Amino acid sequence: MKTSLTILGVVLCGALAALAQTPADTELKLALPDHKGQIVWKAEGFQIVESSAKPDGNEIGLRGRNASGRLNFLGFLFLVPASNEPLTSAKCRDGALEPQKRENPAFKTSRISEITRPDGVPVSLVDYSVPGKSGEPLYSVRGFVAAGDVCGDLEFYSPDAIRSEDPALLKVFQGFQLHEHYQPEFNDVFFYAEVLFRNHEYAAAGPLFEKALGQIKETKGFDSKTWRRVTTDQAGMSYGIAGNVKKARSIFEGAIAKDPDYPLYYYNLACADADEKNLPDARKHLQQAFDRKTNTAAGEKMPDPTQDDSFTPYKDNKEFWSFLESLRPK
Repeated sequence: MKTSLTILGVVLCGALAALAQTPADTELKLALPDHKGQIVWKAEGFQIVESSAKPDGNEIGLRGRNASGRLNFLGFLFLVPASNEPLTSAKCRDGALEPQKRENPAFKTSRISEITRPDGVPVSLVDYSVPGKSGEPLYSVRGFVAAGDVCGDLEFYSPDAIRSEDPALLKVFQGFQLHEHYQPEFNDVFFYAEVLFRNHEYAAAGPLFEKALGQIKETKGFDSKTWRRVTTDQAGMSYGIAGNVKKARSIFEGAIAKDPDYPLYYYNLACADADEKNLPDARKHLQQAFDRKTNTAAGEKMPDPTQDDSFTPYKDNKEFWSFLESLRPK
């Protein structure tokens, strides 16, 4: 059982989609799924090109680059091991830089500074350089915010000389904040799970998608029905890809009991059937899915089962394959 997802909620059983480049002209926010705290910053003119998350739920990150490709950023929020001493932005900085200093004798610090806030967590800044792959210097400006047991780490790096005093960078770091008492919401948990999913950490993603389901609220302007469907599909797919087909089946059957008109629940059950070599049930669930194809959400399309990895192993089964071809979207 394999799947991919578009932001509109089109869930397929086919190959995993590549992470689309996403503009970062609005505020970027990162939170952990099971721990309070959120970092916020703004990076106008950048594209998000990579995301990462640890399966244990303790670290999430984004990488972005500008149009020229010569200025990049890395932003991380992570949990710090318990310590007897209070965590500060400066201690987070020192802890993050110490391994780099040990591993790279050419590590060179040019400036250490701090942005203080009377009513907020200070930003500890450091300017440094290390030799790049070509031997030429790679320049970094890095800021840290920390409180409690979480740390936010935001680094800009470039082959061109950059400094924390540069107006554009200084503006970003002045807006770099840690909201230490923030409680993760649906969007945070879903995003963390989706990053795990996109990075093939399916076993870890499934429980978090389930957790996100429990945090969906009926609020004005939020399409809870569509997001419930999307999140349910992603939870079931995550379990299925991880090999827990029984759990995936339970999720989809439970969803059908509450929302029997949505076709992709049946489609995904058919994927589970095919993975278990149960073609009669796969055929039944596919028929139920396509009988309801007019109930997809705006922007969704029914998958083409003849292009689906769950069904292509049965291409030599002429009767079953003929049935799949009859379902192909016209």
